[in-house]
Amino acid sequence: MTVGTVPAPRRRGRLGPGGGGWTLVVPLVLFLGVFFLYPLVQMARESASGGLATYEAIMTSPVYRKVFANTLTIAGATTLLCLVLAYPYAYVMNKVSPRLRLALMAFVLLPFWASLLVRSFAWIALLQDSGLINQALQGLGITDDPVSLIRTTPGVLIGMVHIMLPYMVLPLYTAMARVDGRLLLAASSLGATPWRRFVRVFLPLTLPGLAAGCLLVFTISLGFYITPALLGAPSQAMLGEVIAEQVEQFGLTTASALGIVLLTGTLIILMVVALFAKRLGRASR
Repeated sequence: MTVGTVPAPRRRGRLGPGGGGWTLVVPLVLFLGVFFLYPLVQMARESASGGLATYEAIMTSPVYRKVFANTLTIAGATTLLCLVLAYPYAYVMNKVSPRLRLALMAFVLLPFWASLLVRSFAWIALLQDSGLINQALQGLGITDDPVSLIRTTPGVLIGMVHIMLPYMVLPLYTAMARVDGRLLLAASSLGATPWRRFVRVFLPLTLPGLAAGCLLVFTISLGFYITPALLGAPSQAMLGEVIAEQVEQFGLTTASALGIVLLTGTLIILMVVALFAKRLGRASR
């Protein structure tokens, strides 16, 4: 009597030098190489076509220094305002019933259903001197004359915060949803006040989502172009607007150098945040 042998199960491909799993990554690598890495190399070559003189002119020009300051200031203010608005909103989303949570999530995702250009033009209609906001302020007797909301920094911040708010809410909500409620109950049973329970337990546990949201909003805001161009004044131009203007005037060398400066600054910010998050994670252990 012979006993049949059961064939051994086939091993799945591994992501290693001898495995076939790397073939799954090849399309992505080719896509990034053709549509991201190659244009980036070409931009770096174009920026260096005039030597270091282009970079020296950018760094020493008071006009570009003001543009850099505007970009960092508006991006930082947008991040701060998004955080102030998104944190309580995400907290409420985490506490309400599933049906109401779905409605709140729909309000967060609503801006994605319209084009960025359409939303920016809508804010022009709302913020102009004869717009709906000024009509409401004058109708309520709050002001007699129209308030200048367009072609100003507050107007740019309103439009950018409206666009960037979902990028802050979603990481915060995800981090808050992972917080174990039993930890808060344990803190209450040990005599912690609601404020102390929030500061010592809830807030530290949501720091990863807070850092992710702030980093996402800040880095995207650094390269904004359409909204500041439509709602802001020329004196408040951001780096994305200047790059687009240089491209339109066929100043490709300067535009490429500005793009490299923006990319380098963003990478430095990412490295600093990563090191800070790493140290913060070690300190919390």
